[in-house]
Amino acid sequence: MVVTELLERNAKLYGNEVALVELNPEQEDTRRTSWKESELIEPTRFAPYRREITWEVFDEKANRFANMLLSRGVKKGDKVAILMYNCLEWLPIYFGILKTGAIAVPFNFRYDADEILYCVELAEVDILLFGPEFIGRIERYAEKLAKNRLLIYVGDNCPNFAESYHELVADCSSQAPVIHLTTRDFGAIYFSSGTTGFPKAILHRHQSLIQAAEMEAKHHEITRDDNFLCIPPLYHTGAKFHWMGSLYAGSKAVLLKGASPKSIISAVSSERCTLVWLLVPWAQDILEAFDNGSLNPDDYHLSQWRLMHIGAQPVPPSLIRHWKDYFPNHQYDTNYGLSESTGPGCVHLGMENIHKVGAIGVPGYRWECKIVDEAGETVKQGDIGELCVKGPGVMTCYYNDEAATNEVLKDGWLFTGDMAMQDEDGFYFLVDRKKDVIVSGGENIYPVQIEDFLRKNNAIKDVAVIGLPDKRLGEITAAVIEVKDGFSLTEEEVNDFCLELPRYKRPKQIIFEPVPRNATGKIDKKVLRKQHGADLLVAQETRD
Repeated sequence: MVVTELLERNAKLYGNEVALVELNPEQEDTRRTSWKESELIEPTRFAPYRREITWEVFDEKANRFANMLLSRGVKKGDKVAILMYNCLEWLPIYFGILKTGAIAVPFNFRYDADEILYCVELAEVDILLFGPEFIGRIERYAEKLAKNRLLIYVGDNCPNFAESYHELVADCSSQAPVIHLTTRDFGAIYFSSGTTGFPKAILHRHQSLIQAAEMEAKHHEITRDDNFLCIPPLYHTGAKFHWMGSLYAGSKAVLLKGASPKSIISAVSSERCTLVWLLVPWAQDILEAFDNGSLNPDDYHLSQWRLMHIGAQPVPPSLIRHWKDYFPNHQYDTNYGLSESTGPGCVHLGMENIHKVGAIGVPGYRWECKIVDEAGETVKQGDIGELCVKGPGVMTCYYNDEAATNEVLKDGWLFTGDMAMQDEDGFYFLVDRKKDVIVSGGENIYPVQIEDFLRKNNAIKDVAVIGLPDKRLGEITAAVIEVKDGFSLTEEEVNDFCLELPRYKRPKQIIFEPVPRNATGKIDKKVLRKQHGADLLVAQETRD
């Protein structure tokens, strides 16, 4: 089975049920519509911007786009890129691409014009779809981008260097094209986060996509009664493949625009969401809003919310303990993964293991894990080494980069670049990124351990520890600290707080400023190193 068959099944079995909602709680909708776009409802008071489609309409829109692509000569193995913000059109376009046998290539919407051109050429993209927010970036290289490839604009007022998506699909058949697909066919190219340079193109087969869908549904026991709130961008595997659990179960999902505490809590309440995947900063912001009284959970309908899960970075146990103060009945899970492993879930905590908060968990559904030393040999339980994973969601390769592929794929194992250890109960703990390990005076220092310690300070909102060049020690540790609103903190107070740490782990430099994060919630240490004079160290990094 491939994921397009799940969509077709849902359209047949649950055709009139809502599949997707697009919601912006902070934007007024002057024309509210149901999935039947002819039905207009005039609001009598502030109404959040909201659109929805059923499973039947979802599938029909995917079919129309697929048939349009086929009419333009698209065939198996061609690449169709998507550069759009989350919206109701995003997933039908993605599935329309898959239905043709072409390869879907989602682009990070934060890419500048140079990165867009780079990724188009790296992935050998044949067609590029883009939304209105990207006209300027596309226009900069329109002549190059349009050479031997089709540019399709999704929105109103189509620029003259592209063709209109809405006009192209208007008269296309809504019947499914007859294209035979197997799990061995190539399905998608995702890009690495590019935190140490330009992104790599990660090629996956359809096997990876169906594995992610089934695994997500099993890990979080998703049923047709669930409703998933999807906040992160759909170009990223973390958002897409958590949503795939809803596809597998045939349940509703909400695409939320905005990640403020009020937006999230309002969406959970108004849409009766049961599952929410958060990044650590979003969960922290919600707790802070509850603590300072700017949001009152009693003002919202939250009793149906059963699961909050987190991924993309290590989770401070103190955060979850505080979360349970407000939501004592919530299930909780941590998900670990990489775009090279089809996103989250190759290691997961498990909803039954909340007593192990702080661990990334155990091997996920159909996955294996091991920890190895520099020679590739498995280390003793309790020792630190590089985490390796193996399973049906491992990428095929870095497209057009054999050397980089050979560095990380060995005998079916994906070498993640993350340093980890396994405790006596078999749970894996993330220690740090291999490239982030600080070597100071011959000692290996793992920034995550220091970051976790500093987060125990009630005045600290966020923290990142990086290595800065030092003539005597090679590197020294620097802690970049973002202080909570309404709190104050001095360098002396931080140093006093760190007296509990071993001397060699104590930060040698304290920097007070916001901690930059990328779209997936990961600390952008490349930015921090550049800001604070560690360019030499950045240049020495060779892997994401």
